[in-house]
Amino acid sequence: MCELLAMSANVPTDICFSFSGLMQRGGNTGPHRDGWGVTFYEGKGCRSFKDPMPSAHSPIAELVTKYPMKSEAVVCHIRQANSGEVCLENTHPFVRQMWGKNWTYAHNGQLKDFANELPIEFHLPIGTTDSEHAFCWILDQLHLEFGAKQVAAKTLFSFVASLAAKIDSLGVGNIIITDGEYLFAYCSNNLHWLTRKAPFGQASLIDAEMAVDFKKETNSNDVVTVIATKPLTDDETWHKMVPGQWQLFCLGELVAGDITSADVNAD
Repeated sequence: MCELLAMSANVPTDICFSFSGLMQRGGNTGPHRDGWGVTFYEGKGCRSFKDPMPSAHSPIAELVTKYPMKSEAVVCHIRQANSGEVCLENTHPFVRQMWGKNWTYAHNGQLKDFANELPIEFHLPIGTTDSEHAFCWILDQLHLEFGAKQVAAKTLFSFVASLAAKIDSLGVGNIIITDGEYLFAYCSNNLHWLTRKAPFGQASLIDAEMAVDFKKETNSNDVVTVIATKPLTDDETWHKMVPGQWQLFCLGELVAGDITSADVNAD
């Protein structure tokens, strides 16, 4: 299956460190060779980098690890294809506009009979994946439920959680979705997160020989939450989400959702 990575922060922050670990799983330390993508938010705008090549061998991915684009919300994905051919239009994350915002979606899993179970009308897919189809279905349901105006975040994302559970019922649906301000995560079977805040310490990647002393890279008020399919570091405590659990982050802080999770050491 694919792997997810996302970040929510209260100050513009780069994701070079975490992405340097994730990209190695795309054809080097992991089997996810069928493309990769990342979307960074800058205010209401966002920029995306995608490549159907394995991330471990992609010059564009190498650029991302060295170009410290600072953002308060980031969504990344490395793909192991199971629905749709390997091509650019099938590469996550997917970005669509709604309510005057750029919405970004990435999915890890495989869905059965999704075309019949998730009928769509307004937001039509560009590619042929079950993931993009599910994203379009979510946007359709938000339009039908709330109309032309975005509602309060907790109301909105509680409804998104019910939609994610429907998607999950069709197979496996680990989901990340953001409007650039709020970052929503739904766990089907495998999702972890951690929040870095003062007092900061050192972290070492599992998949690359790289370590960072965050005390030297941050201020005392910084808050940064990282979400990943599997822990990326081996000297920090990650929280393992349980199946069916969802969480909502804003500016690095957990603001809503099911808060039960198990602490795990990334061994």
